[in-house]
Amino acid sequence: MKLPREVIIGKNVLERVPEVCDELRLGKKVLIVTGETTYRIAGGRLASLMNDNFEVEMEKIGEASEESVKNVVDISKKIKADFIAAAGGGRVIDVAKLASKIAGLEFVSIPTAASHDGIASAIASIKNSRGVTSRAAEPPIAVVADTDIIKSSPYRLLASGCGDVISKYTSVKDWMLARQVKDEEISEYSIAMSEMAAEIIVHAENEIPQRGEAAIRKVIKALISCGVAMSIAGSSRPASGSEHKFSHALDILAEKPALHGEQCAVGSIMTMYLHGGDWCAVRDALKNIGAPTTAEELDIDSRLIVDALVSAKKIKPHRYTILEHLNIDKDKAEKAAIYTGVIE
Repeated sequence: MKLPREVIIGKNVLERVPEVCDELRLGKKVLIVTGETTYRIAGGRLASLMNDNFEVEMEKIGEASEESVKNVVDISKKIKADFIAAAGGGRVIDVAKLASKIAGLEFVSIPTAASHDGIASAIASIKNSRGVTSRAAEPPIAVVADTDIIKSSPYRLLASGCGDVISKYTSVKDWMLARQVKDEEISEYSIAMSEMAAEIIVHAENEIPQRGEAAIRKVIKALISCGVAMSIAGSSRPASGSEHKFSHALDILAEKPALHGEQCAVGSIMTMYLHGGDWCAVRDALKNIGAPTTAEELDIDSRLIVDALVSAKKIKPHRYTILEHLNIDKDKAEKAAIYTGVIE
């Protein structure tokens, strides 16, 4: 189990990255991974901040693909990097942490948005010829989250992050169901962390849309807690259940999928209904935050919602959830989607 040794959240904390890297004795040769947009937001400034005391190499990536990962690994070896720092959103961080794992390097996470729990997890979502796969990756040795930068990102990204965290309610229910039916081993501590993270967001549901400093901090802390819960569990189980399988199925079926956290949020409404839980509370919290709760708000055809809920059983088939338990078919999926108002 490997957890972040430093977590720094606040205004203008990007400036503290060089200090953090020195304190952790990561070495003096850093490969900064960023994107075209996030270079302008944070990557370029980070490079300037580190230039005085570090040898800096920069790599801009596009998609979170196997090719991008390979490029980062190759560059890190070529320059003999001591560690990798990622300044960007989910795609940038996913590429950097998987490349770090392959190259055997420490990884520093510097998120520019709070759109999903990947900012502190040991799981990377990477595109390949078969679609999007989850890969074991290097968890960050440090997370430095500048609230000014994150606050300036589109609100949709923040709402997506909230949706990802709220969906942990059903992730946990699925894991506990697997223990009951399949005698699967669980981690009560990681379950408690995931549930706590979801509670943080729900209790702040009316505060988050105001985008105040305290609210932004709460969202970041909740997302980091989810990542830590996965590290404690040694898997994504406490943070990824039937709602995530639904989201991954949509990624395959939809021509233009929505954001990961948005899809998980909508999935959690339906899967909470299937569990017999308080799906209305989940839906209402998402509505108050401004996250999507319907197929129309996801801009995805209703037919695909039903198809994704059915085909989600094929995603990680070894992971037992309410979908397998109820043997979800088209009729059951359609009923759940209509009853919860996800489709009309």
